[in-house]
Amino acid sequence: MSATANDSGDGGCEPDERVTAESPVAPKLSVAAVARRLGVAPATLRTWDRRYGLGPTEHSSGRHRRYGPEDVARLELMQHALLRGASPAEAARYAHATAVRHGGATAAMRAGRSEENPSAEVSPCEPSGGDSGQSSAARSVVDVGEDGAVLLSGVLGEDDAAPAERVDTANTGGRGLRLGGANPLARGLGRAVLALDTFSTQRILRRSVERDGVRVTRSDVLRPVFRALSELRERTGGGSELPRLLEDSAATALRSVMADAPRPSTPRPVLLASATGEQQSTDLLALAAALAHDGVGHRLFAPALPREGLEAAIRRTAPLAVLVWSEHSAFADPRLVTELPRPRQRVRVFAAGGGWSPEALPEQVEHLDSWEGALDRIEELVRDTAESQW
Repeated sequence: MSATANDSGDGGCEPDERVTAESPVAPKLSVAAVARRLGVAPATLRTWDRRYGLGPTEHSSGRHRRYGPEDVARLELMQHALLRGASPAEAARYAHATAVRHGGATAAMRAGRSEENPSAEVSPCEPSGGDSGQSSAARSVVDVGEDGAVLLSGVLGEDDAAPAERVDTANTGGRGLRLGGANPLARGLGRAVLALDTFSTQRILRRSVERDGVRVTRSDVLRPVFRALSELRERTGGGSELPRLLEDSAATALRSVMADAPRPSTPRPVLLASATGEQQSTDLLALAAALAHDGVGHRLFAPALPREGLEAAIRRTAPLAVLVWSEHSAFADPRLVTELPRPRQRVRVFAAGGGWSPEALPEQVEHLDSWEGALDRIEELVRDTAESQW
């Protein structure tokens, strides 16, 4: 899924010695090479082999087992289902059944890739680029129902389908994420982040926004994974790279929502800025994306905007509202929202985020202590302003 290294140069990939000079060379991958390709631990591959029969199909006596093209393609099909939020057992059933339905796992993978690149070939020695996670084979078989369950539509018949399996998705040890009770997209997002798979991380977030909107994506997909990553950091002392990757991927997905949003329908924008000293907040980006999606015009400023810059923006735009976001009390300086310019039209001033102390804010500044409260309050203000103009 996410690996980009070609393992043929380091001994991970070798031709099958039984292939004659006249026949095509069938490359083989070691366990370590396949693990790097999929972004999982070698022990995970051995577990999938032992529990679900997703291991090498050929084995030579006295030699390490190596994965052929069909073996790797089956594992990639399983990885697709895992990133959609399926449990490992469900994903394994999907991989086996899809390979049977399409006449082989490699054929199933090639069928999906041929839509965008008809000349694409599937080889375990090539990085799995392109939109393989959205292959037509996967789309035609795996779907997510309204109740969050992964449906294996048209693959397993009523008679021969394995019984539904209730799997506790919370990892309680090692370097796994504790995501018990999370929805399928959140579980898929967690797996993609653990694999450092930026492509899949961004695609999952975009899919969630397109299907459910920014509000639900933030609360039901992003937040559970951020909490699980924080817990993992406390439990193991490692994994500092994981939330950074998720923050960057979330920023990319949310900014794409802003870029694709319709033209704002509000004549006066909302100014969104971080308190001086704060880093760019994913919550502030999500707020901007939600407003843009709903047609509310805004101006989002990068971190470290000085007070004089905010004052100049107020004078130039005569905004409907100004919102200053702070998550840390050390940066929540009330002077940032005190005595701001007052254009001819009234400007509402909000201090949002958990860093502010309501008692320290001036009377004319309204405190919003939650993301949902900030979005609801701004949308309420936009509605009230529109109604007053009629």
